[in-house]
Formats: sequence, structure tokens, C-alpha cells
Amino acid sequence: MQLKVPSPPPRPAADETMQLRIPEGGIPAGSDIPADADMSTGDDIPADADMSTGDDISAGADMSTGDDISAGAEASETPDTASATSGAPSRRRRKAPRPSPAARVTATLGPRLALLLAPVAAHLGPHVRRLRPHYPRPGRTGWRRWIPSWRQTLGGFLASLGLSTLFLAVAYAATDIPDNLNTYATQQDNVYFWADGTPMARTGWVQRQAMPLNEIPEDVRWAVLAAENESFYSDPGISFKGITRALFRTLGQGDTQGGSTITQQYVKNVYLNQDQTLSRKFTEAMMALKLDNRMSKDKILEAYLNTSWFGRGTYGIQRAAQAYYGKEVSELNVSEAAFLASLLKGAGLYDPTLNKTNHARAVERWSWILDRMVAIGKLSPQERAKYKTFPAPLKSNPLYDTGEQSDYLVELAAQYAKKTAHLSDKEFDLGGYQIYTTFDKKREDLLTEAVTKARKEAREDHPKAAKAAHYGAASIAPDGRILAVYGGPDHRKQGYNESNATTVPAGSAFLPFVYAAGLEHGVRKTRDGEVTPVTGESLYNGDDGVPVTTPEGPYWDRSGRKVAARNDGGRSYGQISLHQALAQSVNTPFMQLGMDTGLEKVRATAEASGLLSSSIGAQVPTLSTGSSTPSAIRMASGYATFVADGMHVEPYSVRRITHNGHDVRLDKPPTRRAMGADTAREVQSALTDAFRTAHPDAADASAEVAGKVGTTEDDTAAWYVGSVKKVTTAVVVYRIDLNKSLEPLPLQGLDGTATDSVPYGIWSSAMSPLG
Repeated sequence: MQLKVPSPPPRPAADETMQLRIPEGGIPAGSDIPADADMSTGDDIPADADMSTGDDISAGADMSTGDDISAGAEASETPDTASATSGAPSRRRRKAPRPSPAARVTATLGPRLALLLAPVAAHLGPHVRRLRPHYPRPGRTGWRRWIPSWRQTLGGFLASLGLSTLFLAVAYAATDIPDNLNTYATQQDNVYFWADGTPMARTGWVQRQAMPLNEIPEDVRWAVLAAENESFYSDPGISFKGITRALFRTLGQGDTQGGSTITQQYVKNVYLNQDQTLSRKFTEAMMALKLDNRMSKDKILEAYLNTSWFGRGTYGIQRAAQAYYGKEVSELNVSEAAFLASLLKGAGLYDPTLNKTNHARAVERWSWILDRMVAIGKLSPQERAKYKTFPAPLKSNPLYDTGEQSDYLVELAAQYAKKTAHLSDKEFDLGGYQIYTTFDKKREDLLTEAVTKARKEAREDHPKAAKAAHYGAASIAPDGRILAVYGGPDHRKQGYNESNATTVPAGSAFLPFVYAAGLEHGVRKTRDGEVTPVTGESLYNGDDGVPVTTPEGPYWDRSGRKVAARNDGGRSYGQISLHQALAQSVNTPFMQLGMDTGLEKVRATAEASGLLSSSIGAQVPTLSTGSSTPSAIRMASGYATFVADGMHVEPYSVRRITHNGHDVRLDKPPTRRAMGADTAREVQSALTDAFRTAHPDAADASAEVAGKVGTTEDDTAAWYVGSVKKVTTAVVVYRIDLNKSLEPLPLQGLDGTATDSVPYGIWSSAMSPLG
């Protein structure tokens, strides 16, 4: 049976379908449907047509879109051709999916590309087929079937080479150089020096000081290069020869040279860890290649020399030079440099001071490095011949750690350095600073020895009182340099500096400032009276218990009692000149002088001379007799103003700072005129007489010695402040039980006697010889 599609209905659109239902038993046999009939368009349906659409097609069905195909069979209908009498719901035709953009591009360009590539494929096809491996190989028998041809071998090699090159290129591009170096690899220590330039102490977790390459001698550089990487300036950051040599060394057949270049070693030191793994070594090589393209060779060498480990707790060539030879790197000769270069191979193996085996190993390595320098043309044979004796290093590291007194010195210097160089704690703690202090080692030793002796005697004579004893001392030059301090027995046990503590009153040691204020500003006896000049010959009442007066009459304290001045021992002197009153330490004239001059002027004079405003006592009559609480450093600074003819320079402990060899700008210590030169000289003259009166045989008549004792009314502190040859030293002894309170306690004999004062004994020993 021939199926016919009527001609009137329009041809379905490209995205429309016609569904046919076929009975479960299939199309009955004998149906007259050609094998190639096309049932979707009215053409013949092909023999391989897919009839599994789920719809039935019955025998005798009419394929016209408006009629039933057969009884019980139904053809899909479109909305515009649905049978009005069938009563069956109409079905919406499904649209074919729209091709993707890629499919459309392929459909458009595919034929064109095929035309272009066809000749290439035709040309390469035979060659590719020849290179294609066939295993086992046809035409061969036995074991020869498994041997590749030369074409297959070449193809495998080229493929491996290409893949390896691609892998390395991707790895190189993917490898990044970190912005931040390893903190430990770059951290440095801060080194402190005595006034004479010798090392005093260092602080920090590591001993490292970076040095610019131009300050490292060329012989030192080439000694390192000869030992570690003679081709450094020509290699790309890695050495294939060195890597091969390292492999043979691993097998026990290598020589004394290493397998890594200096660039690789630097990368390992500052970016990676020390793990001996293939992944770490591969990353090291990639980073070395990239770093070599980013940094100059000189910069890499400089960084390497400043971060390498040399043993004895040191990093960098500068610290190594100091640790092994006690000198700067700039002072090394080529022989010493060759030994230091040998340490790069392993300081634990080549430090000759550790054992005899190390010594023999170090000598051999040292000699080999010098010979290598000759071989590469960096040392002449004649120069090499001069170095036949091994340059034995020091037995121990001369770079001192902090401890006991040096801790107090470091604390003062660090505080001053950060303040005057405007460095934050973070900047300073990163290290790399060389702090050249003003501390005089000889004076420091004398002062420490004198206080240590006094402490020992106190423990023997007054064991109970000595448990709470404290001794502060400081020596200062007229130009403000702090030459020595005694801060305590051990900074690690006592965390505060006794020389810088403002805890106890100055007592009668404050009188020179009152005297200077009166001489400088004069006195006013009445409210509206004229200012009257004062000289050393001006007379005042020196009796004990003299009431203090104001222009309006006696001075009354808050409890309603008249304020009176007291002398040591209750002694009265009658009318006495101010010069003599100071020379004999008579208190009462100066309490009244302070009132006549004006306590605000006394305060201003003391501050201008160097005492801190925070330590100045209340503005009441007792201010003149020493209610202020200056530290030993500030007391010495104040008396130094008299030695300097009235010019005051703020005390300072650092004279110079460098960072990795470069000077750091420091603020200059403030300088001011505290009083006229005549005033200062008169005060210094009275202090000279005070020393002569109390200790007539202690120094020659021509000696430049001046000084004064200081006592307090409640016996809580004892002072001695004086100068010898323009260096002023202040010593204070006091008692405070820090476990109970910060209130000063009575000395209970720790200050000695009037004729044998403990503070004076410390002072005279520290300043010896007097004159």
C-alpha cells in the first residue's frame, strides 16, 4: 500500500516533526510501504528509519494531516490542521535545539580549514605513520621484535625533550620570588661599643651585621668565590656541572667543591628551608634562575655574604671577622679570608679550636682555597708564597653578651638611641645598628668596683639593713657625656636602674642650686622693695631653728606652725656668709635665701641646670633644703653645669650610630646657658672649699677637686656629689624594701659616719687619684 501525502498542506518547517504511532505488534505484514519511504515529508521512508517514537501507525492509515490514519490510530496534529470533529486535544510541535556558537563556527570554518590543512596532513601523514611505534615490531622475530627502530628512538627522545622543556618553562613561569625574606635569615643584632671603640655588648637573637659590598675587600670576596662558586659572575644562577658534581659526591666520588651555586645557597638561606628533598632542590633551582635575572650579581653576592652562617653564633662575614679575629671585615688579609671561607662548608667541621681533627681539616681547606685563588688568577704565586702559616683564630668569640652592669649601660644607650634617632621599637629590634656609646670602660670598672666593695662591707657590718640597701652612681663630663653609671648588682635580678631612679630626696646636696639662684637673680626683702644683689659675702643667720620669713612675716605651714630651718646635729653658726655656709653645709641660710630669691626662681635654676621638672619638690620652703628627688645621673649633670661655667648640656650616652655601616642622623643634645659664668664659678669655688674643709688632706692644694656631702633630715638618703678634673660624679645610698613599698627607710648606719661617709668613700675610690 502506497502512503500518499496530499499536496495542499504546506511543507512542515525545519524545526517541526510529525509523530506516527505504530501498533505494538508493528506494521502488519503485507503493508504496501516501500523500504525507502520518507514518512515525515511525504517522501519514501528509508529502510533504517527510527520508528520508536511511541506513536502508533496502523495499516491503511492516511497520512494527510486532517484525517484519521485508521480506526484507533491517530496522527499528530498541528494547531491549524487539528480535526474539529475528533474531539482530541491538539499537540504543540517541538522545536529542534538551536546549534551552539561553537557548532556554528565549526560548521562555517570547518570546510575552509580542511582545505588548508589537507596538503599539510598529506605531506606529514606518511612520516607520522613511520614514527608511530608498533610493538611488537612487525617483520621481526624473537627479542628483536622489542628493540625500537632509530626513528622510534629519535621520536621518543624528541618527545621527552619537548615535554621536559615545556614542563620547565611552566615551572619557571609559575615560580615566584617571595616579597618577604625569612625573618631569621635577615634579623640582625645591635652592637654597643665603649667610648674607645671596643665592643661592649650586643643584643638580639642572632649575631649578624650587614655590610655593603664595597666595604668588603676584594680579596675576601674572591676567597669565598674560589671556595664556593668560581664561575659565579658567568653562570645563570645554577650550575649543571655543579649539580652533576654533587650527584657524584653523593655516590662518594666527588671533590671538595659544593654542588650549589652561591645564588642557590642564598635562595636556600633566605627563602627556603634546609630540607634535603628533591622538591626543595627543584624549587631552589627555579628560584635561583629567576633571581639571577632580577638581581645584579654584586647584590646577590652582598646578600649572600651577609646572611651565611659562619659558626660561633655568627651570621655574615662582618660578624665572622669579629668572632674569629676580633677585627672588622675591612681589616682582614687574604689568608684570614681564606679560613673564613672554609667555614661556609660547615663551621662545626672547620673551626680549629674545637678539636685536632677540625684543625687538620681547616688547614687543608685553607691551603686549598689559596691555591684555587691562584688557579683562577685572583692571587699571584708570589703573594701565595707569603702565606705558609695557618692564621689561627681567637680561641673564643670576643663579642660580649650583656650581663650585670653592661645591661644597665645598654638600657640607657638603647633608650637614648631610639629617642634621638627617631626609631620605633620595631625598627630598632630588627637590628643592624652599631651604637657607639660615651661610656668609659676604665671609669666604669672603677665605679663598679667601688660600689661592689661598699656593698660587701655593708653585708658584713649591717647584714639586716643591707638587705634593702641600694646604691646609685653616675659620672658625667661637662659636655654632657655619661662616662659611667652604677645601676645595681645585676639587671637580670633587679630590673630597674638605681643610677636613674628618682626615689629619694637630695637633701643638703641641693643647696648649690639655691645659692646659684640667689647669685643670679638677687633677693627681695619686701614686697615692693627693689631687688638686691647677693654675693658670696652676703650674711645670713646660720643658727639652728631660725624661723623662715616672708615680706609679710613668718611662714606658717598648713598645721598652723611656724616653719623653721634645721642644721645637721642642731648646730648654730650665727651670722655666716653664703660662701661659708655652702662650704660648711649650713642649711638655715639657704632656706631663707630661697624665700628671698623666690622659690619659682630656685626651681627654674635647678631645672636649667639639668634636674628634671618631674623630680622637683613642692614650691614650699623645704624645696631649698632638698625635698626634690633627682636621680644620680641628673644630680651629676646639675653639678657639671657649675664646672662648665654655667653652660648646661643634656646628658647623653650615645655619640654615634651607624646602620649596616651607614651613619644614622642623631639629634644633638640640647645646650643652654643655665646661669652666668660668674655665678657658676662662685658656686664651684664654694664647693671646692667644701671639699677642702671636709677632707683637707685628700688631695694636693693644686688639684681641681670640689664636692659636697648631702644628708636628709629623716636620714633616708646620703649623697656625695663632686668633680675631679672637670668630671662630676654623684653617689647616693638609700634603703627601700621593694617587697613592701617604695617609701625610703632609715639608713641604719649604711651611710657611715660624718668623718667616714660611705658615699664619699665610693666617690673618692671611683675618682682616684684625686687631682
